[in-house]
Amino acid sequence: MLTWTTLLATAVACGQERPVAQDGIAPSAQEHASTPSPAPEEGSKAPADTAEHSDEPRESDIGPDHSLFEGKVTLADGRRVAMHYRRGEGLFEQHQIPNAGGWTKPRLIYRTRTPACQGIELQASDGTVTAIADFGLYCADGEPPTESIAAVGMGDLRRWDHHLTKDFDGWERVTVTDHGRKATFVNRSLKGHTTLVWTLTGGFSDPVDKHAD
Repeated sequence: MLTWTTLLATAVACGQERPVAQDGIAPSAQEHASTPSPAPEEGSKAPADTAEHSDEPRESDIGPDHSLFEGKVTLADGRRVAMHYRRGEGLFEQHQIPNAGGWTKPRLIYRTRTPACQGIELQASDGTVTAIADFGLYCADGEPPTESIAAVGMGDLRRWDHHLTKDFDGWERVTVTDHGRKATFVNRSLKGHTTLVWTLTGGFSDPVDKHAD
């Protein structure tokens, strides 16, 4: 029998934070969140990682060449991070700590049923890992993405922040500064450029457009 306490706890657990509008960016085109495993519930805490004790991370289920839908990077301290797409599910992350017994279980960073684009760009700098990933119908065949993800992991890599921009050409590169406490994602075009900033204390801000003179 449901009690008022149970109903209240359920309502709080299901709450989600609405994206904030930015001049020049449509409100529906933005989402930024911290995404713990196993599901990307806004505001929830990440559980402890559980190693799978496998020698290699899980492969993407998109083929025939699944390596086109995966990415790996090694940090300066020897830790490794891997990401892969799952068909109809989204973007997943795993990481490995040297001498710790294998890779962590796949963690869902961003959930979507939209087909994935080829390539996941992973970069590590000063203990902070950044990722660029895109989704879109026929995107793997060269069509532009409709869902562009910027993601940042830090510390023990149990916490990942991600930002979604819709109907966007995707982020081209990212620069990590301030000893790993700041990451700036950039997209440049003939019309100008768009930047997206993440900081350790504030998370993701809203994208900022600057038009060419």
